[in-house]
Amino acid sequence: MGGIADFDVSFPSARADVRVMSASSGVPAADLARITHCETFPVLADGEQAWELALAAARKVLDRTGVPPERIRQVVYAGSGAWDRPFWSPAAKVAHALGIEGAHCFEVANFCNAGMTAIRLLSTTGVLEENTYALVLVGDRLSRMVDYRDPDSKALFNFGDAAAAVLLGGGPSRFRVVHSAMRTDGGWSDYYAGELAEGRVLIRRGEHRKGLADAYVRHFTALVDETLTALGITLDDVSHFLVNHGDRDMHQRLLATLGIPAARSVFNYDRLAHMGGADTLIALKDLERGDRLRHGDLIMLATSAMGFSWGITTLEYLG
Repeated sequence: MGGIADFDVSFPSARADVRVMSASSGVPAADLARITHCETFPVLADGEQAWELALAAARKVLDRTGVPPERIRQVVYAGSGAWDRPFWSPAAKVAHALGIEGAHCFEVANFCNAGMTAIRLLSTTGVLEENTYALVLVGDRLSRMVDYRDPDSKALFNFGDAAAAVLLGGGPSRFRVVHSAMRTDGGWSDYYAGELAEGRVLIRRGEHRKGLADAYVRHFTALVDETLTALGITLDDVSHFLVNHGDRDMHQRLLATLGIPAARSVFNYDRLAHMGGADTLIALKDLERGDRLRHGDLIMLATSAMGFSWGITTLEYLG
């Protein structure tokens, strides 16, 4: 499989505030804090666009690597499909802004698993030739789709916004994509859905049903087992296990079920909420900045998404 030559993350300029959510929804701030785990977190400001965040992250990556635009053959924008504008290509918009004119630009919609899905598609052997690249842009506007006036939506009040840019290359890389395993449980496909209201898409939950937490553990555990078998390794060989920040309790429960110490994961709940598909990339960046990565480290990225889909993407750090 191919590899990640470089990546970066970009955050918006505004912040959501639990006190404002409480005043709008009538849900006590203390109850909301048990969902968000922090009083404020980054969200898009009025007039701020998700594609602009993705563009900023991509510019940092391209400036740092010096990869010329003509060597980028694919630009993929990954997210929920609810872009900044309807019937529109954010991939093409960002590519043009970067001066990338010869690439194939398209979108992948798989919610918070979309970024890893795009990486899976583009890192397959034979997709990228030596000295050619693909740019995966992870961006959404999740906070803009949450109705803080609706107390039934409080489980979504931790939805923040961030964007990431991942440069995949057919040659030498900093992270080798070792394996990817994904699955979808369509029985939950209607549990959340968007509705048009007041000129925007708002996420609504269907009738409450039990079992989603168990489904998370079951599917993630199965995918981890599938990955370990395919690679001929054990969990002791995995240095870091990163989980998207949809639910801290689920994060801890999954680690406990798998027998992975918390020290081998990353917890950003004190400063960040659920930053969409960028969660695990933010955690990976934290490991790198904290000098916690060593050559040969295996890193599992556990991502989940509405629909519901789950994925385990395994990387090897090459430095």
